[in-house]
Formats: sequence, structure tokens, C-alpha cells
Amino acid sequence: MTRVPLPEPDGVHVRPYEPADAAATLETFTLAITRTALARYTAEQVQAWIGTPPSLGAWDEARRAVRTFVAELDGRVAGFSDVDDRGYVDRLFVHPAAARRGVAGALLDRVLAEARRAGLATLTTHASLVAEPVFARHGFEVVARETVHRGDVSLDRCEMRRVLHSATRLTH
Repeated sequence: MTRVPLPEPDGVHVRPYEPADAAATLETFTLAITRTALARYTAEQVQAWIGTPPSLGAWDEARRAVRTFVAELDGRVAGFSDVDDRGYVDRLFVHPAAARRGVAGALLDRVLAEARRAGLATLTTHASLVAEPVFARHGFEVVARETVHRGDVSLDRCEMRRVLHSATRLTH
């Protein structure tokens, strides 16, 4: 069976993560939290969220432990997302320089396609207040609103779910 690639926004190319992407994806993660998240969280909350950055080796190992996808825009890493074997989307981050250019949507489209290909019936995530509208546009529904604590700092987020009605496992 030939896989037909999904159309991507102009200039956005989504591909599997490679170890050479570790530094760029870690930078994207850091900047998305320390800059973009300031739209919905205080500086204190952002600092609590970012915590102590992982080593590059630990970051790479974590990215390779799940299906991680990287979005490129104009030949540069513009964002990344992932999905694990249970259908949990742990990360969806876009570099601030690539905001509002279709990167997050292209990444979620790829995650959804991969989840269907893997035969997953449901996707779940814990979305930040910044990411919630992006997930909602891609069919995720809020299951619960919650507050998590990082030390003495509270962060609001929501648990979201997307049921994949057309989940079918492909054999190779």
C-alpha cells in the first residue's frame, strides 16, 4: 500500500525526528515556554514550568523513546510533536519565530495520521492554556481542567482527548 502524504501548509515539511535535531528541538521547547507561554502564564509560572533544562543527551533519548516529528519551515526546525504507543501526545511546541504559520497544525495532522496508522483508537494530552485552542481545532475535547504544581507555583492546564473513529492497523 502506498502512503499518500498529507498536504502541508506552504513551506512546512514534517518528518520523523533524527538525533541531529536534538539541539534545535530543545531550543524550540525552551523558547516556546519562555516566550510564547508568557501570553497565558506569568514569568514565575514560566520559570517553574521550564525548570532545569535536561542535558542534550537526555533530551535526545526522550525524543527517540516516542514517535517524535519535526516540522521544518524554510529549511529550519520550526516545531516538534510526539505521540507514544498509548496515544499520549506529550509535546507540541513551535518556535516563536514560526508562530501562526501552520506549524502546529501540520504537526498535529502528522500525529493524527501516525496514530491512525498505528491502530490507536484515542489520543490524549495535557494541554497548556496556550496549546488548548490548537488541539481543539484538531478535534480534541476538554475532558477536565486541572491545576498542577511545580514547587509552590500553580499552573492551569486541561486534559484533552480525541477519539479516532477510523483507527485501523496496517501491516507491513
